[in-house]
Amino acid sequence: MAAPQSPAGRHAYDAARFTGLVESASAGDWARPSPVEGWTALDVVKHLVEWSRGFLTGAGIELPALDVGADPVAAWKQHVADIQAVLDDPAGRVLSNPHTGDKPVDVAIDAFYTDDVWMHSWDLAEALGREPDLGEERCRSALAAMKPMEQMLRDSGQFGPAVPVADEASAQDRLMGFIGRDPAWRTSAQA
Repeated sequence: MAAPQSPAGRHAYDAARFTGLVESASAGDWARPSPVEGWTALDVVKHLVEWSRGFLTGAGIELPALDVGADPVAAWKQHVADIQAVLDDPAGRVLSNPHTGDKPVDVAIDAFYTDDVWMHSWDLAEALGREPDLGEERCRSALAAMKPMEQMLRDSGQFGPAVPVADEASAQDRLMGFIGRDPAWRTSAQA
C-alpha cells in the first residue's frame, strides 16, 4: 500500500508502522544497540518524541513531556496521538523556526518530522533484529531529493559521512548509506 498524500495521512501511516515496531519490543530490547552510533533502541524512540515536541513550541504548541524511559510503548502511543491531533486540526497555526522559516504547522511536521519517523524505523527495526522495509520507490525518491542538497545536509550535522554501497545496491541500502548508516550493520543477535 502506498503512503497517503496528506500530511495527516502520511503521519498516520508512518507512525503506525513505527508503532508496530515499538509494540514488538520486549523489555530487554530497549538496551540493544542501534545503527546510530551511541544510541540504543530506546534512544531512537526518545529522539523522535523529544525533538519534535520541542520543535512544536515554534507554533505555540506546548505538549507535556513524556517519560519514554519509564514506558516506551505508552509514551510513544501518547506522542503519536498528540502529533496526529495537531495534524488532524492544524487550525491555521504557523510554525516559526530560525532554521526552517515560517510554515503551516502541518506542512512543517510533514517536512521535518514524519520523514524522520519513516527513516528511523530502519534504525529501530535493525536494533530489534527485524527486517526493515522502507519501500524501494520511496527510498529512491527521498535519495533523489536529498542528493542536490548533500553538502547542506552534511553541514547540518543531521547525517554522518556517507557509507559507500555498491552501485547495484537496493534503493533502501543506497539511502541508508547516503545518510551515514551502514546497510550491512547488524546487531550481535543478527550477526
